Amino acid sequence: MKKIAIFISAICILCGSYSCSDMLETDSERQVFDPQLNDKTDSLFYAIGILQGLQQLADQYVYQGEMRGDLVKTTVYTDNNLRQLANFSATTANRYDSAYVYYRVINNCNYYIAHRDTTLRTGSDLVVMKEYAAIKAIRAWAYMQLARTYGKVPFFTQPLTKISDIDNSQFPELNLSGIVDRLAPDLEQYTTYPTPTAANTYPAGSAITYSKLFIPVDVVLGDMYLETEQFSKAAQHYITYLTEVANDNQRHTAWLMPYMGNGRVIYLDQIPSDFDYSNFNTRGAGLWQTIFSTIGDEYITYIPMATNSQRGLTTSLPKTFGYDYYSTDLTGNSRYIDEIQIQPSEGYVALSEAQPFYYLSTASTASTTVINASTLGDQRYTGITHTTTDDESDSITVWITKYNTARVALYRNTTVLLHLAEAFNRLGMYDAAFAILKDGISTGLFAANYLSDATLQKLQTTYPLLSDANMSKFNTELFMYGVHCHGTGYANDAVSNVYNPGLSPYQMADIVGKKMAEIGTTFNVNVGTTAADSINAVEDLLCDEYALEFAFEGNRFNDLMRLARHKNAAGTYSANFGGQWLAKKLAYKQPTVALEEESNWYLPFK
Repeated sequence: MKKIAIFISAICILCGSYSCSDMLETDSERQVFDPQLNDKTDSLFYAIGILQGLQQLADQYVYQGEMRGDLVKTTVYTDNNLRQLANFSATTANRYDSAYVYYRVINNCNYYIAHRDTTLRTGSDLVVMKEYAAIKAIRAWAYMQLARTYGKVPFFTQPLTKISDIDNSQFPELNLSGIVDRLAPDLEQYTTYPTPTAANTYPAGSAITYSKLFIPVDVVLGDMYLETEQFSKAAQHYITYLTEVANDNQRHTAWLMPYMGNGRVIYLDQIPSDFDYSNFNTRGAGLWQTIFSTIGDEYITYIPMATNSQRGLTTSLPKTFGYDYYSTDLTGNSRYIDEIQIQPSEGYVALSEAQPFYYLSTASTASTTVINASTLGDQRYTGITHTTTDDESDSITVWITKYNTARVALYRNTTVLLHLAEAFNRLGMYDAAFAILKDGISTGLFAANYLSDATLQKLQTTYPLLSDANMSKFNTELFMYGVHCHGTGYANDAVSNVYNPGLSPYQMADIVGKKMAEIGTTFNVNVGTTAADSINAVEDLLCDEYALEFAFEGNRFNDLMRLARHKNAAGTYSANFGGQWLAKKLAYKQPTVALEEESNWYLPFK
């Protein structure tokens, strides 16, 4: 309990005064030192304070998730705190090991929840309920991060305002399952709630989208259930979000990458001679790499960091990846610096380059469409890197460009779709999971020859994405793109809103079969043709897709731990296959602990 006590005086249960230039400051001149939370305006000011708490944890969230994952490597410039995270030697002295930053958010959420008057109305509308539900969702998310990071953590839902509140209490220490058991039943009453909006809250030019600073309740519930092996509940909440909360542009994932990006150059002699340039760049809703430069419909939740130190809390993330975002020198590539601390791992680069790229061939005719495969690799890698080659030394330098802006993504549309695929897979609907990779969620799936009748039936009933009531929400060409299309082109079987089964070389039997063979060789296990073998293989495909899609966004180690727990629970190849699987992925980092043991996955609690 003494470990919690250190943050009480710093919190003082309220967020203090706002800097007059803080990017999360409202236009009001009022300072809320002791908010009563009993009128319609208090809630907004206090919610802003909670969001400021998220800014304080943003960098740590990314560093913990990526440095302990398999997608990055250290350099000679890497800060020792980051190096310790990477080799699993971090102690409580590590700069990026702080439970305090999460408990600060939790305690302020507790105060809001305990004191907010939820009966206030404008006409018949309960005006604060969306915000009230959103604050509970933030608290659940913060507790989920604590349990992911530390295993078991002290749990309390009453607001703590003085040291005696701690001295006189015996808080239980709960793991992730215990936290879900405590918080999920209460959150269930807010299912279908959208995130709150606030008109004219911020000064002109602040680029803040208020509704995207919160996490939808159904997305949090989906993740809580996914983490604790409650796959049916997880799938149902992701579907509720997609069908009842998200707007039309938040349901699809039609973002495409052109055949060459702004990073590693693809030379013309690598482009197949039959590559049809005329029909590629017009596909989809936009180019995948552009979603990171603006806040558009792909973002569900993000943490906005200040664009300069005079406007609030800044982020160290861009500079750590080699980009001096806060430099005043805007000429050419001057912001790219030599002191890169985090670079892509060889494994991540190899995974990207191993992906076949699928393209529309000029051999196509009015009656025949031809999709071929090439060795160009997954172009998401080129879209989030900036690369230079030194001709004299023949050396290549790679900068990661996802953090060339001052924002941290927590959830994107694609997060929900891939998490839904993960849940479907563990429910035995591995063909539906593969569909999200290949063809997306659309009415075109009725013609897909790799989906079983049982799966199609469930997609219309138990998991009603394609029910009569919801079918119209997924019936345009924008929905006929799987997530894998983001970096590999025509992995789907649809061209110009026409679904043609078997059109693309990216087919379930071949792709899953190759993954099965890879698993058998890598882990020296006997991979058969049972449903359990297919589920494990598709889960590994999803793990690859998480890497290709979400690299460097802070999710990676959490994804690896969750999938490893799934594998252990299933026991398909051994009771600790998940631990062996995770340890093998991270062996290149020469960790200081045995990662086969789950107890070594967690940081020391501070």
